[in-house]
Amino acid sequence: MGEIAVEVGLENVGDLELVKQGLLKDAEVRRTTVRAIADTGAVMLALPEEVVQRLGVEVVGSGPVAYADGRRGELPIAGPLTVHIGDRWTFARCIVVPPGTEALVGQIVMEELDLVADCRNQTLGPRPESPDAAVLRL
Repeated sequence: MGEIAVEVGLENVGDLELVKQGLLKDAEVRRTTVRAIADTGAVMLALPEEVVQRLGVEVVGSGPVAYADGRRGELPIAGPLTVHIGDRWTFARCIVVPPGTEALVGQIVMEELDLVADCRNQTLGPRPESPDAAVLRL
């Protein structure tokens, strides 16, 4: 069916807090945009190490991971950061994957932004029931 590629905007939440306190200018906030794959089989956001370093986001721990090929391991978890897809955004942590690895948008971000993966049309877009704003189901 192909991949669903999406542009993802990322920001360092700590920098945004410093802007609110008047200690940093908005232009100094560490931000970047990456091409990521919307992966319904992934749970968390996964970002390559070089992206996490560019954003200056702290590693806050580590966690066990299960790869698609059945391997298991443990990888660092970093955050917080803001994740922007289209006109929607959320706060998130991310799994830090090795340099050069593809960024993945997992289920947590898709659910929080109320986005649906359409594999046939290779798009990630708002749920039809909530086209104007994310609706979080309880």
